[in-house]
Amino acid sequence: MIGLQVADAGSVLTFGELLLRITPDADGQWIKENQLPFFIGGAELNVAQALGLWGIDTKYFTAMPDNGMTDQLLAHLNEKHVDTSVVHKGGNRLGIFYLTKGRDMKNDALIYDRAGSAFAELKPGDIDWDKVLDGIRWFHFSAICPALTQQTADLCEEVLQAASAKGITISVDLNYRAKLWKYGKSPDEVMPILAKYCDLVMGNIWAAKAMLGIPVIPEMHESGQKSIYLKAAQNTSEEIMRQFPKCKAVANTFRFDGGGDITYYAALYTDGHLYHSSEYCSDAIIDKVGSGDCFMAGLIYGYCHQWQPAEVLKFATAAAFTKLFIPSDATTATVEQVKNAIKHEN
Repeated sequence: MIGLQVADAGSVLTFGELLLRITPDADGQWIKENQLPFFIGGAELNVAQALGLWGIDTKYFTAMPDNGMTDQLLAHLNEKHVDTSVVHKGGNRLGIFYLTKGRDMKNDALIYDRAGSAFAELKPGDIDWDKVLDGIRWFHFSAICPALTQQTADLCEEVLQAASAKGITISVDLNYRAKLWKYGKSPDEVMPILAKYCDLVMGNIWAAKAMLGIPVIPEMHESGQKSIYLKAAQNTSEEIMRQFPKCKAVANTFRFDGGGDITYYAALYTDGHLYHSSEYCSDAIIDKVGSGDCFMAGLIYGYCHQWQPAEVLKFATAAAFTKLFIPSDATTATVEQVKNAIKHEN
């Protein structure tokens, strides 16, 4: 078996919707102070910003209205070393979501306002993908995109076909957002069509079940021990590779929030071997949003530098954990800071 291969030269392109995250506090102080804090986000943009910070040539594709606010946002991203030259300008509005401060994306405090956004209105045939994909060595998207509409799912398939035809390495994050899948299709009806193009699949065992219909092993309910979860990760990874032969690596993250404590670790299955990280623990974090995106960026960073799988996983896990202490959607931790945070014992 041959592991994940990445071209030596070229840019990483991430594909998805730029979102403004509005973060009211839980106590309603934002009303009294007449202030609503916001962050510039979107899962794929978070990946792009991390890679840009870490010195990887990175481009970002999205659709945004042609107006002054868009120009300001794009200028900001360019300052963050994200190339926005392929962003499509058109449509009428940006997507927004509201998330109470300190909560995660699975919480009831999450409210989406994305209908009719410039990105959601894109349809197959609108974009010259040959031009967008010129000089690209890695293409990344997430399951959030096809969750929007059937039209967006079709758009995803169109660009994946184009990227695959060019021999570009393709990755997907199996982000599951139950509040988005509302157009009559379940995720496991849509995602397998897209997963077949992917060289790297990242998520967790429960996302693989929801997105790809891959069952979780029965023993899962019997123990919360790390060994049980790692066994499940290996079984899920092997089944993903069996069903999707193009896939050469599967990454699983595990984050458990219990009584205010956080435990975090991850696994990477490739070339018939399951690598697993050390456990990271904390009794207090700042922001859960974007940790998985930072993990994904860490995987891409390591593979683009031709690191061995164990080193890729160590870096990605440390990057994801450090993100939990950064109050924004994208990480601000440098490569050196991430490397200093790596736990080397297992």
